[in-house]
Amino acid sequence: MNAPALDDSTSGEYIGPPAPRLVATDLDGTLLRPDATVSPRTRATLARAVARGIHHVIVTGRPAAGCASFFEALGYTGLAVCGQGAQIYDVGRSLLLSSVPLDRAAARTVVSRLETVTGPVDIAAVTSGTGAEFVVTTGFARGDERELAPFRPVTRRQLWELPLDKILLRHRALTDTELTEAALRCVGPGLTVTHAGPRMVELLPTGFDKATGLARVAESLGVGAQDVIAFGDMPNDIPMLRWAGHAVAMTNAHPSLKAVTQEIAPDNHNDGVAAVLERILHQCAEPVSGRLERISDQGAFL
Repeated sequence: MNAPALDDSTSGEYIGPPAPRLVATDLDGTLLRPDATVSPRTRATLARAVARGIHHVIVTGRPAAGCASFFEALGYTGLAVCGQGAQIYDVGRSLLLSSVPLDRAAARTVVSRLETVTGPVDIAAVTSGTGAEFVVTTGFARGDERELAPFRPVTRRQLWELPLDKILLRHRALTDTELTEAALRCVGPGLTVTHAGPRMVELLPTGFDKATGLARVAESLGVGAQDVIAFGDMPNDIPMLRWAGHAVAMTNAHPSLKAVTQEIAPDNHNDGVAAVLERILHQCAEPVSGRLERISDQGAFL
């Protein structure tokens, strides 16, 4: 059940619980500015929320190994949901608590099946483990290397020999939506497809998404879905936004998100997450009572 909406009337009254107990934020296109940096305003607002006893949980499609600079920029030390929900990472302890690898044989079959339908696709992958790498085959970058995380070029044969967490797909003629729909028609048991960002269609283990990962972290913190506010911008955020008590799409979000949220925030260039949280913190004078400390024993994730 969704939490009561934030009232934008002239009274400025916040209708609902004293405050959310957990703020869940995507990174790219949501918390991060277009240049992939964190604004001082955003960092300060999140620090105020945490000081009030509100948990902040990062929920990202990026692998844990690729998030270190963002964690540092935010001063973030809590649990993070990474790899589209397949990883739970304890940032403070630099410890990967859980990770689900991709079935490489099944993924290779899907890519082969897809190429019989669409023609050649360009592929990249994220390797498994705390030392995960972004590996890219010829043609995937095609001159836009600055858009990508640091990567290592590999051949297709080398890619399929590595332990993998996910495959990334691009097509030179199809739109992201067309490629996503074609890939969905080709997947079999154990695999799923999500549209994670511009020119980022991903092949992942089934049964894991941002909602399942966030639910596990929230449970460990003693927080229910009704007390969660979640922010996102792309279709891979939809499960998380549907799960959370209050869902917020960025102004720059994919249209599919705006259909399932209760509120539209300013875009990520204009610190939309901070703008919404500032209003909530202003309208909710009382701090969250009974703040729960994160459990020290993370055995439930192992």
